Amino acid sequence: MLLQRFYHEGLAQASYLLGCQKTGEAIVIDPNRDPVPYMEFAQRNAMKITMVTETHIHADYLSGSRELASRTGAQLLLSAEGGRDWQYAFADADRARLLRDGDQIKVGNLRLDVVHTPGHTPEHLTFVVTDLPASDRPVGAFTGDFIFVGDVGRPDLLEKAANIAGTMRAGASTLFDSLQRFVSTWPEYLQIWPGHGSGSACGKALGAVPMSTLGYERVANWALRITDREAFITEVLAGQPDPPRYFATMKRLNRDGPRVLGGMPSAAQAPVSHLAGAIARGLRIIDLRPAATFAAGFVPGTINIPLNKSFVTWAGWLMRYDEDFYLLHDQDDDAAIRAALGELMMIGLDRCAGWLGPNALRAQPLASIPQIDATGLSQPATRGLVDVLDVRAADEYASGHIEGARHIPLGRLEEQIANLTPGRPLVVQCQAGGRSAIAASLLAAHGLAGVTNLTGGIAAWQSAGLPVITGVASSNHG
Repeated sequence: MLLQRFYHEGLAQASYLLGCQKTGEAIVIDPNRDPVPYMEFAQRNAMKITMVTETHIHADYLSGSRELASRTGAQLLLSAEGGRDWQYAFADADRARLLRDGDQIKVGNLRLDVVHTPGHTPEHLTFVVTDLPASDRPVGAFTGDFIFVGDVGRPDLLEKAANIAGTMRAGASTLFDSLQRFVSTWPEYLQIWPGHGSGSACGKALGAVPMSTLGYERVANWALRITDREAFITEVLAGQPDPPRYFATMKRLNRDGPRVLGGMPSAAQAPVSHLAGAIARGLRIIDLRPAATFAAGFVPGTINIPLNKSFVTWAGWLMRYDEDFYLLHDQDDDAAIRAALGELMMIGLDRCAGWLGPNALRAQPLASIPQIDATGLSQPATRGLVDVLDVRAADEYASGHIEGARHIPLGRLEEQIANLTPGRPLVVQCQAGGRSAIAASLLAAHGLAGVTNLTGGIAAWQSAGLPVITGVASSNHG
């Protein structure tokens, strides 16, 4: 048995290749949209990818199952559980094998038992692996978004992200049943190979450890320790993070069938003359440079989403699927552009009309975003003249915020810009300065004057010994 974990940091997403070394056959579980790492690993290890499957219809990234199956000729295996509304629309066209609870998948001398584990989604499957040459007892399970290290998959996404009313509580109750059944059926030594790690919005308390065991999760995972249904429902629905805006689009595209690219995305360098027209049409021009570099000098009308670990998440929140966009960087080569396109591909943002280099930054006067530190903001004369906008999540705001700060999370800011006080100087603040820098660029792109970024965020504010107020999020939370 050969097992390889692949991990995408920006999505906090894990996928796996499981191979039988005797026969050279392999299956890939929950691949993301870039097929190359799976294909290269298989080639290096003399494996042939013969099957591709996924645990459920994903909401947080665009599935790569179709892409990988198309590139390798592998058979596609998809869930047939969950009822009529949760069937894969492309299954017949792609000649997929449909899986139900109790089915088995053979990968050489390895066996995967298909277990229906609904709750996070109605069609969710878990694959329990037995290495038959070694033992007739199972060794581990690919649990997808069912059981994580330290947490379980959230059952509220269908209602909060896909707008399917009335599914949240029912999903939580179903998840409770699935967990109780799974824990009572499988041995404690069963290894748990989850589909996400710390930082994913598919749960609220995911651990950073890549794998666990069922026995350890029974004693350490809050969700497996609760044996009362109502207590579980209350706890699993409490404190879940706001799902990014793009989740609804991912759910639809993954159900209907992600477009097969056939290769890595690319974009040509656009003439500088395209820039003014694109801004005038309201298209997104995403400046990939670090926040401090952008703030020191940027093209008015552009939005700063730095090309870092959080890039794909904020791109999903702030970019649009129904129109073209441009990328901008201060390098003549397209290395950063290719990296950004690779990240955007993961969530299906494929409509890049071109990229702009340093000439675009030299072609016209640049604007800047002033910065202020905690000491400067705390001065009575300053505090009386400015409003403070806190763009963190609701639980962060409630845990401690600057007195009088208005609360609008970054992902919801654009829809509430019209509600901000016009002409009033505004200091934007987050935890450490990253999100507030993006927010400041967004406000500037919408023509708001007098926007300043608080460097270091509330972390620097508290480090300076300045007071914070605790309590529930303000009524301005969008």
